[in-house]
Order: sequence, then structure tokens, then C-alpha cells
Amino acid sequence: MRRDQLNELSSKEVFTTGEAALLCGVSQQTIIRCFDSGKLNGFRVPGSRFRRIPRLELIAFMNANGIPVDALADSKRRILVVDDDESILRLVTEILSVDERIEVTTASNGYDAGILTERIRPDLLLLDYMLPDINGNVVCRRLKENPETSDIQIVIVSGAVDRMEINSLLAQGASAFIQKPFDPADLLQRVDHFLAA
Repeated sequence: MRRDQLNELSSKEVFTTGEAALLCGVSQQTIIRCFDSGKLNGFRVPGSRFRRIPRLELIAFMNANGIPVDALADSKRRILVVDDDESILRLVTEILSVDERIEVTTASNGYDAGILTERIRPDLLLLDYMLPDINGNVVCRRLKENPETSDIQIVIVSGAVDRMEINSLLAQGASAFIQKPFDPADLLQRVDHFLAA
């Protein structure tokens, strides 16, 4: 199974029988037989014959049958938060850490952010526009020009950006802009939206 396909599946909460088969390394028919016999719990989509398996039920089934759950164990979505304000880093880490599916890493400058981006390959970058050593336009452009990092979602978080700068950031590859100060619930909702995209 390709890494991008595995990453996509590993973050899901409900699986089709085909997806469950891929994760378990068995045929789809085997999964269907286990589902129909009650060995694998799930539900049918109302009004259809389609079966769906919730994540926890699939993990329980895999554990009960000695199937490695490695593909689901590394399902945390990686977020890199870059800001030179230590209080913002702490706040955002605290907000995002309530979601167990998220793994948060922080950096306080563009140099460290570049190293961490190469090392952890984040799914999402929450980036302060004005860093001591680089600005958001440059970071967006560099990441989007590199085929290995071009799929990273970038959300700019800043309090000192005007509409023209926001438009420029979006043109450079940023997915969205969040104004400081931000509402914690709104930040979590926005992050969840981008990780689900």
C-alpha cells in the first residue's frame, strides 16, 4: 500500500469493507464474511447494502485476530506551529492537544521550521506571518515550489496583515488566514477542516 494511501486511511474514523481489507491485509470478501457473521462489528448504510466499520471496531477486530495495527497506530496528523511568541506556541499547543488525533510540534523561527518540515513532514503548518528571520510569503513559496512539500496545508496566523498581504499569501500557496487574537474553538474547528480536506 502506498504511503499516501495509508496516511489517508489511517486518519479515517469509519471504513468501507475494501479499506478495512487493505488495512488488514486480507481480501474484501474475508472482511464481508467476518462482518456478516458478527466477528467484525459495524453498521449498514441505511437504504443500501453497504457495510461500514468504525475505527475502534476495526482495531478490536485486528487485535483479536493478531493483525498488526501499525497502519492505524501512526494515524496522528502532524501539525507544525511556527511563531516567535512563546505564549502563542503554548496556547496553540494546548488548544490542539485536546484532539488525540493531532501531534503538535513547534518552532520559533523560520530556520527551525525548515528543518522540522523536512524531518516530520507536517500535514498542516500554522505559520506566523512575521518571523524574526523570514516572512510568510517566502515560506509559502518555498514549500509550494518543492514537490516533496507542496501538499502541506499552510494556514497563516497573524495580527498585523492587511488585505493585500493576505491576498498575496493566498497567491503564494497559503490555504487560509486566521486573525490574531483568535477564538480557540474557531482555531480547532478550522484546523479540523483542513486536516479533513
